[in-house]
Amino acid sequence: MERTAMCCCGQLRAKINGEPTRVVICHCFQCQRRSGSVFSDNAYFPRAALLAVEGEAHEFSRPSERGGKVTFHFCPKCGSSVLWDLSLEPGIVGIAVGTMADPGFTKPSRSVFGVARHHWVPEVEGTEAFLADHWGPRE
Repeated sequence: MERTAMCCCGQLRAKINGEPTRVVICHCFQCQRRSGSVFSDNAYFPRAALLAVEGEAHEFSRPSERGGKVTFHFCPKCGSSVLWDLSLEPGIVGIAVGTMADPGFTKPSRSVFGVARHHWVPEVEGTEAFLADHWGPRE
């Protein structure tokens, strides 16, 4: 299945093929700030599934809670972050689930950094929930 992730103004697009290897809700404060929401919903795909990135992107890098760094690619016009790279996992690419605008998208299987979860945000039924970072084996 081919999908297109895009920013609010449509200038930055990422075309991706296939299913994600994992979908993770993150409650860490950095993801809250990046997404502008109380958590972020993140899909991770094999880098080979990334067919194309179209449009201009600016980058922002920061240290990752897991070590290494995460580099976000965002639209310079509207500011939406669409995709990111994790230096510790060069074989994958992260895509913000909301940028695909697909209500039928795969449900998250994990919820991480629950220690920062807002008290009124319920856990997603059937999701493994962790108070800290727990990603499991690297893929």
